[in-house]
Amino acid sequence: MGFLGLNQNQYTEKGEIFMESGQSAAPSSLDIKVVRPRRSDNVVQPAGQGSVTPQPRRSFSDYNPFKSWVSWLVPLIVVANIVVFVVTMFVNDCPKNSGRCIGRFLGRFSFQPFKENLFLGPSSNTLEKMGALDVQRVIHQHQGWRLISCMWLHAGVFHVLANMLSLLFIGIRLEQEFGFVRIGVLYVMSGFGGSLLSALFIQYGISVGASGALFGLLGSMLSELISNWTMYANKLAALLTLVFIIIINLAAGLLPHVDNFAHIGGFVSGFLFGFVFLIRPQFKWLTQRNAPPGLITTPVKSKHKTYQYVLWVLSLILLTVGYTLGLITLFRGVNLNDHCSWCQYMSCIPISKRSCKSQNVYCLSSQIGNQLNLTCVSNGRNGTYSLLDPSASRAQQLCAELCS
Repeated sequence: MGFLGLNQNQYTEKGEIFMESGQSAAPSSLDIKVVRPRRSDNVVQPAGQGSVTPQPRRSFSDYNPFKSWVSWLVPLIVVANIVVFVVTMFVNDCPKNSGRCIGRFLGRFSFQPFKENLFLGPSSNTLEKMGALDVQRVIHQHQGWRLISCMWLHAGVFHVLANMLSLLFIGIRLEQEFGFVRIGVLYVMSGFGGSLLSALFIQYGISVGASGALFGLLGSMLSELISNWTMYANKLAALLTLVFIIIINLAAGLLPHVDNFAHIGGFVSGFLFGFVFLIRPQFKWLTQRNAPPGLITTPVKSKHKTYQYVLWVLSLILLTVGYTLGLITLFRGVNLNDHCSWCQYMSCIPISKRSCKSQNVYCLSSQIGNQLNLTCVSNGRNGTYSLLDPSASRAQQLCAELCS
């Protein structure tokens, strides 16, 4: 950007030329100032349009090929369980059917005494009326619907709160990622699998709760992690965290009055259903299919990987065979404890006052009016129960609880 002395017949193609003349009319020379053009001066604008502001490009890191769902089914299931529990307490009507109740100011919603129900809830007789899992009724009265209905009932306030909080914590994220159809089917079928395994091993007493379905969701999280392994960034950390949570919950199932067979059955069912319902396409296949225009991606022919197809087929076969054989075995009245001597320890820790062996229980009984008195022959424990209609099956259930 200096000054150049040029002859009149010389020129520059690009630039602006300013001529400075002296006072004489015919100057012998010219001083020519060359100004380097600005970059914007060489841009040709369309006629009738102003300058166009360039639009910012969307970062590819912000691109998410997976659909995000709104979770409404899991909250609805929680509400349904709470409503069913309230209805159960209304039907229970402790002041009318029992002599002593906890929280009598609640009227017919008051709870049974702790000696009958440690979870602050209704009586076993009420739960049986509402659809609790009673294996004898399932087998001899063909009430197979109890395998499903029992998962909507809960033994008490502590029971329903623990299960529903766990369901919200686990289920909402799964429904947001995979939708209400797959998670809804997985939840119900896992609960059914838990009830089925429980019925095959626990022949006396009743069982209620959504724990089998909850463990099914936990199992599906594990199989989803395995099936979609390549999509996780912190694979090992996610796997160890999930396995730790599962082990802690299964260990809690060894406590008294907890049906760990339902937990195990639900977990195995959910684990296999996870390979069927929660399989994701390859990330490269999705990015190739849904990539923004102009983005060059590596060609991928297969939607899923080979090991995903193999796990899908094997899981579907195992589920079909397992449910079929389980139902046939159940309705034939087979007690699997007679064929598996060590299986009892999966749901029980033998201690001095608690036996894990599955055996017939015997009680001495006497009845005065609505008062039923039972004495367990094996451990000598006594129990007094207020019953309006004490049937033989009901007395057998109370005897089993008293001797456990």
